[in-house]
Amino acid sequence: DAQIAHIVVTPNQVDIDAGRLAEKQGSTKAVRDFGKQMVTDHSAVNKQATELVTKLKVKPEPNSTSADLKKGGVASVAKLKKLKSKESDKAYVDNEVTYHQAVLDAVDKTLLPSAKNPELKALIEKVRPAFVAHLDHAKKIQADLGK
Repeated sequence: DAQIAHIVVTPNQVDIDAGRLAEKQGSTKAVRDFGKQMVTDHSAVNKQATELVTKLKVKPEPNSTSADLKKGGVASVAKLKKLKSKESDKAYVDNEVTYHQAVLDAVDKTLLPSAKNPELKALIEKVRPAFVAHLDHAKKIQADLGK
């Protein structure tokens, strides 16, 4: 559960960082608004996760899955910082589609099957629909940007 807790927090922080960048440098209102929504929603999830692990006295433990998610996120943000305007918007939204799909895969294939603590598992189940909604929203913006 300590490793699962770290996996829960890591992608949220990555998406917060990318969302802040999109808020600042997005060239369309849709991209800026989506970035802002990612910051708000993922900050809320991290707050819930932090409160739960504190309550359970679990110290999040780094692991290969969380390290891979963080490494990919840091690389994406670094790449986005170098891009401008519509190129940045497209790269950000494409990344959000890929990233949310990867997070959902991790939730479904690793986190939910491996979580032992019922409260931690319940939190993961509770936030999963938000990841699905984010993926769908990102796909819609992606389609709109492609027009």
